[in-house]
Amino acid sequence: MMTEGLIPLAAPDKDADLTDPQAVVEAYLAALAVGDTDAAGALIAEDITYVNVGLPAVHGSQEMAKVFALLNRPATGFEVYLHAISADGAVVLTERTDVLVFGRLRSQFWVWGRFEVHDGKITLWRDSFDFLDIMRGTLRGLVGMVIPGLNPRPPRGTRDAPGR
Repeated sequence: MMTEGLIPLAAPDKDADLTDPQAVVEAYLAALAVGDTDAAGALIAEDITYVNVGLPAVHGSQEMAKVFALLNRPATGFEVYLHAISADGAVVLTERTDVLVFGRLRSQFWVWGRFEVHDGKITLWRDSFDFLDIMRGTLRGLVGMVIPGLNPRPPRGTRDAPGR
């Protein structure tokens, strides 16, 4: 199943079928976006592997709890905008704009993600991105702290390129 169109996730869908891999991923990202790390943690397997390609992998739910703790720090936030999501069996692919917020700094960049979901739990979360795009998004966010009009804005529609 393929869904296209900008999908800002404001809150987890309480009525989602959490046996469907795509619904699990959408609920997981939505929970992270609203800072509900308990709900996000309930959707990952004990033996999850989380990989940001190019960085060391995180293994297991205990290590993921440390990642979640970073999102729960004061003045820290995460936003996600799904440009497209597609599922084929247990594999769910996403094209997203992710936003990391640290105080007044807003770093916005594109991400391609691959999730594997088994028995309603995420067993693999692998994100790929361009480090140059992250650097550009962070520099733009730093400039936006001084000149607010230059701060990156959330994508408004499907024609907005991810991360811009």
